[in-house]
Amino acid sequence: MSKKKNSSTIDQVLTQMVLDVFEQNGNTPLNYKQVSAKLNIRDPEAKYTILDILKEEAFKQTLKEISPGKFQLLELKTFIEGKVDLTNDGSAFIVTDDEAESDIFVAPRKLRNALNGDRVKVYVYAKSRGRHKEGEVIEILQRNKTEFTGIVKISERFAFFIPDDRKMMHDIFIPISELHGAKNGIKAIAEITDWPAGAKNPLGRIKHVLGAQGENDTEMNAILAEYGFPLSFPREVEHDAEAIPDTITPQEIAQRRDFRNITTFTIDPFDAKDFDDALSFKIMDNGNYEVGVHIADVSHYIIPDLALDKEAFERGTSVYLVDRVIPMLPERLSNGLCSLRPKEDKLCFSAVFELNEDAQILNEWYGKTIIHSDRRFTYEEVQEVIENKTGDHDKEILKLNELAYKLRERKFKNGAISFETTEVKFKLDETGKPTGVYVKERKDAHKLIEDFMLLANRKVAEFVSKKGKGKHKYTFVYRVHDSPKPESLANFAQFAAKFGYKINTKSDKETAKSLNYLMEDIEGKKEQNVLTHLAIRSMAKAIYTTKSSSHYGLAFDHYTHFTSPIRRYPDVMVHRLLFHYLNGGQSVSAEHYEKLCEHSSQMEKKAADAERSSIKYKQAEFLKDQVGSIYSGVISGVTEWGMYVEIIENKCEGMIRLRDITDDFYTLDEKNYAIIGQRKKKTYQLGDEVQIKVKNVDLTKKQIDFSLVQD
Repeated sequence: MSKKKNSSTIDQVLTQMVLDVFEQNGNTPLNYKQVSAKLNIRDPEAKYTILDILKEEAFKQTLKEISPGKFQLLELKTFIEGKVDLTNDGSAFIVTDDEAESDIFVAPRKLRNALNGDRVKVYVYAKSRGRHKEGEVIEILQRNKTEFTGIVKISERFAFFIPDDRKMMHDIFIPISELHGAKNGIKAIAEITDWPAGAKNPLGRIKHVLGAQGENDTEMNAILAEYGFPLSFPREVEHDAEAIPDTITPQEIAQRRDFRNITTFTIDPFDAKDFDDALSFKIMDNGNYEVGVHIADVSHYIIPDLALDKEAFERGTSVYLVDRVIPMLPERLSNGLCSLRPKEDKLCFSAVFELNEDAQILNEWYGKTIIHSDRRFTYEEVQEVIENKTGDHDKEILKLNELAYKLRERKFKNGAISFETTEVKFKLDETGKPTGVYVKERKDAHKLIEDFMLLANRKVAEFVSKKGKGKHKYTFVYRVHDSPKPESLANFAQFAAKFGYKINTKSDKETAKSLNYLMEDIEGKKEQNVLTHLAIRSMAKAIYTTKSSSHYGLAFDHYTHFTSPIRRYPDVMVHRLLFHYLNGGQSVSAEHYEKLCEHSSQMEKKAADAERSSIKYKQAEFLKDQVGSIYSGVISGVTEWGMYVEIIENKCEGMIRLRDITDDFYTLDEKNYAIIGQRKKKTYQLGDEVQIKVKNVDLTKKQIDFSLVQD
């Protein structure tokens, strides 16, 4: 058995080498002797094996015999690389790097132990399966992950680990010696250590015991581990953070612009612990206004390539779960040294603007500063000052709010899009169990801070972009957002029309204008969330890159992230590069920074997925005691197996499976975002209001099932 398996592996490798010869030689027609020569094969028997391979591949239609004994690849791209996207039935599509290339279908038996997200090399057949070409995995180039969260199951002589990840189709075999104290039924993190040839299941070890299923800390830590975020900082990193001195030397102060005597304050959520931005305000002698956007000087404290910096880069971002923040930096930095706490001298990197009464920028300055925050405001306190026109620092706050309004107006006039999504928050008891749900409101206080942060981000990006011209462009980290694909926009416009809203897609500016009218019109209406989420989904995703390009959603020609280095690594890179260029430094390697940008974009997505996962868990936990309760909901998504419904009252989302709707046989109408009954033609469409009953809640899968309450 093993000999047969071994010889088949050798045949595969040899076949791949033969086909590689054609690719490497520009698909020049070759006979078996020429192929043998290029492979340095001299043995006559081995040469005949090459001939057999050529004939076999011609039979499979990978090669064609263009003249007697001379062969050529039917298609040049026989081997491709890509990422495994596993489906629910165990088959997969290989997503290639080339957007023009369609995905490759791989049947379950041809995956060769490749797991979801792995980077693989695939041999592509000449034949196709419908719209997709078929292939088989011949090499796993890079594992997406080897650690999984799940449940330990122990029998007398061995143990198995059942992963939570629904796309991990294999249980992990754990030798008893590798349990490391894990008990039966406990939740843990397991690591794959080996996957022997021919074995159905991988081998592994228990790396970390998380705790009992259903406990809040266990489940939140499991979510972090699932998305690859560490549960603690390495000892070396904590040690380096503790070793940083608190004192600011006179020499350091002498190198900085001093803002300590200028009115300065922070505005943050009431439960914030890290304050990474502050605003200073003063009326200048000429009657204009000097507004300073002061950002924690994190790059002063974390030195490139040392342990602290490497850890921050790997994490990429802080992670915000429902009940906790997992900081990118150790607490000594994030809540201590770098946090712009009131009544303390703090080191900053600042963008300072001179604005006139119309909020036009007359002058700008960038550099290192020292500040002393006079007051720590919450959003609620600032909102009170804005509404009552009186309170601490009321003159400064009211004038800043006035200027922010003008900046905002200009932004929307230039084509920015205003997406106001409802942010759901949970009220939690002392054990972390949700006792209520509320919607977080965004008022003028939030927008005031946002508009000045947007101003700093935009102007810093413009400053660096204009500093280098033509071939001498400076490498920088930008935040870019492409315009949406016309097809996605047309589909959205068609759907919005069903609710009576018109979207003009003639130009980017017209699209933005009509989207803003739409957002105003739907505010407070039941279809608000559905249409807003669909509109956002029709947009491209914002990413970090060194390629300077516009930000479609904000209608800025240049944009970056400068204002949150405590919680985002790209902002640390931006600070370093800006300081380097301000001091006359030459442009850095674009290739190197592009790789750092790609990693940052990936970690940002993982953090967003982890946050969503924690929300799903809390929604399921909140509805666990509500099985049998009836609610009004809005259809928020449709698929071929069911429809998602968001409860109006508490924003929790669950699914009604099509097989559970028994009055007809329903199928998906993808184009119209609807499901339609085949006999009675009853239609359920995205945005429709329906009555649902909570049918079942599965906390392990973070899944809520509803049943439809029919008339």
